[in-house]
Amino acid sequence: MVAPPVLYSEHVDFRMRLVLATLSGRAIKIDRIRSDDMEPGLKDYEVSFLRLLEAITNGSVIEISYTGTTVIYKPGLIVNGTVTHNCPLSRAVGYFLEPVLLLAPFGKSALSLTLQGVTSNGIDLGVDTIRTAIFPIYNKFGITQQELRVIKRGAPPLGGGEVSVFLPHVVLQPNTLHAAVKTPSVSKIRGVAYSTRVSPASVNRIIEGARGVLSITGCETFIYSDVARGEESGKSPGFGVSLVAEARSGWCYTAESVGGPGETPEDVGERAARALLEEVALGGMVSRSQVKSLIVLMVIGKEDVGRVLIGKGVIDEGFVRLLRDIKTMWGTEVRIKEQETLDEEDEQAEGLDEYVVSIKGVGFINSSKKIA
Repeated sequence: MVAPPVLYSEHVDFRMRLVLATLSGRAIKIDRIRSDDMEPGLKDYEVSFLRLLEAITNGSVIEISYTGTTVIYKPGLIVNGTVTHNCPLSRAVGYFLEPVLLLAPFGKSALSLTLQGVTSNGIDLGVDTIRTAIFPIYNKFGITQQELRVIKRGAPPLGGGEVSVFLPHVVLQPNTLHAAVKTPSVSKIRGVAYSTRVSPASVNRIIEGARGVLSITGCETFIYSDVARGEESGKSPGFGVSLVAEARSGWCYTAESVGGPGETPEDVGERAARALLEEVALGGMVSRSQVKSLIVLMVIGKEDVGRVLIGKGVIDEGFVRLLRDIKTMWGTEVRIKEQETLDEEDEQAEGLDEYVVSIKGVGFINSSKKIA
């Protein structure tokens, strides 16, 4: 007997619910998608993500109602392969790449993915942040060898960017985190400042603005400059910066900023630097943009209890919704306990409000690889 689809309402967490459905093999139905809006139904980028999901899986069934307010998704097997996807300009390529990263390691073969469109927009994760801050999270779970190359940078509104991603490492299941319960000490700060179709001096001004704020940390700081020229600069002018605060243990915090109308490069650099310091001040092992990927990888791990430290500021409505969706899909609960008093020598954790998140893996097995 086929189980009825899991029911959801509205468009919140649209991508994540599709990812969880694909990993768990359970069908889902999402209704009332912007049913009360002037323009009801799915947006162009949500339809585009469904098409990308269809391209990297085999046997998936997607049904969209006439009004676009209801979607039924019956997941197939993740097969990966070589895929080129043209992303709508309403969202950056990070909107599409971030959820795909959770699926690709559990496919039948390696994934070679080319995404075309806007590379950074200040809303979705930028391509530099994914390479320098999201990939290291996967490395902690034994998922390695990821490659991301920015062939062309594309700023909004016209985009014109192109990103090549190669994810060769296919695994049966992620490793379990056991010792991630001590606040990492930041040892260095790295970053990438970039520009397209504006004066090359803009990049130096971004770096100066960021350095002025980060100088109080006393950490070694190095921000690379990337001035896109010619065909590599896309179709619109723009600039931005992605920053990463790295610890010797391999954990990191991240923040980024993209220039908007009327903003100076110095404004962008300073804003990104302040955002990075805020993420570090929240404590825990990861920043807010990394935590959902971390939790999902812990859930689908071996039937063992993994633990990780997160800051109180990381726990928001989206985090709670994710935990509820995980319980709906797999029936597993996540335990959150206030961090106990640490050693007096641990000055890094002094004054931080942190929690230990304990998760027992569901024993997920990559069925695509098993069949292969």
